[in-house]
Amino acid sequence: MHEFEKIRSVIIRGGTSKGVFIMKNELPTDPVVRDAVISSMFGGADDRQIDGLGGANSLTSKVAIISVSRREDADVDYTFGQVDVKTGVVDYNSNCGNILSGVGPFAIDEGLVEITEPVTRVRIYNTNTDKVIHAEVPVQNGKAAITGDYAIDGVPGTGAKITLDFIDAAGSKTGELFPTGQRKEFMALGDYGDIEVSIVDVAAPAVFVRAESLGLTGRELSHELSDEHLEVLERIRGTAAERLGFVDDPTEAVAKTPSSPKVIMVAKSMDYTSEAGVVIEGKDTSLTARAMSMQKMHKAYPVTGGLCTASATQLEGTVVHDVYSGTESDGDIVIGHPTGKMKFVVDIEDSGDAVVFHKTATARTARRLMEGNAYVSKEIFWQSPVGEEHQSQQKTLA
Repeated sequence: MHEFEKIRSVIIRGGTSKGVFIMKNELPTDPVVRDAVISSMFGGADDRQIDGLGGANSLTSKVAIISVSRREDADVDYTFGQVDVKTGVVDYNSNCGNILSGVGPFAIDEGLVEITEPVTRVRIYNTNTDKVIHAEVPVQNGKAAITGDYAIDGVPGTGAKITLDFIDAAGSKTGELFPTGQRKEFMALGDYGDIEVSIVDVAAPAVFVRAESLGLTGRELSHELSDEHLEVLERIRGTAAERLGFVDDPTEAVAKTPSSPKVIMVAKSMDYTSEAGVVIEGKDTSLTARAMSMQKMHKAYPVTGGLCTASATQLEGTVVHDVYSGTESDGDIVIGHPTGKMKFVVDIEDSGDAVVFHKTATARTARRLMEGNAYVSKEIFWQSPVGEEHQSQQKTLA
């Protein structure tokens, strides 16, 4: 008898992230066993993830669980999981827009949707946020196109342009654009005093703080943030999590909801040198921003956090609007991030009393890197009778 259970998996680079894509029926239905299986696939509680498929970084330790949707307004369901590199715990409290960009190509290549050329629209229901996103995916010869002339900072070369349009993006997790009812509010942060922040929920809930409030410029790169800066940013995030009702105590956020809400520092447009040593000119951006990912600086920028940031530039009274340059490049709002620039298209009407969203979109590229079987110890998999269900499914699918 073999000691391992095979789980068919696909590794896809989506945007500036990389994840393991798995059909839902490949996994146990019991949530505890399912997460134990996923954790094992990624390498367990090991920050090197040496014995698994994880990339030892929050941007490359992600899972996408896919199934055909039963909803009339969607083709596929997509559940995102952030696999903690240190603990192996899977956090389902947020969506990931970069990994989302790989869902449409995955659905097309797996035969889950009806294909049209040259572009197939894939309607994706994200279970994490209870929202639908439309992905416009270029198609060639019945498969998702890989090659193209679209470039995104943080990824070498170019690829086929995948447009993501988030439908009804406001209140993605909390049900409210301004979940606390305020466009600005203060947090008491000890030696830093009372820090002004904005908590906004578009595509993902985020708490924004001006970099200068923390004694920073906003042009910092990941290695330039001290442990003290990371600690205070997590305190801001934890306090926001408490105010959103995600946790009862801010100190619980790092364990119970490490990826949501996001915490993002913003500053006015400025010249700076990127992680790759390239000079980013302030005149080419609408603002400068740095997002945190799993208690460290995101090397590029999260898609959902970017949509929230771009939307907040159009919402008067937020700290993001305060630093916004008021200019766009080719009609897009451009965020200057550690690796370069990222463009977003938002069309919002804000009368003060009511906010209407007409469009919240961005574009990414994606590429299938590998497909095959991941091997998980039967001892882990057979903790539950659902393992028998997996075996029968495997026989049926074969």
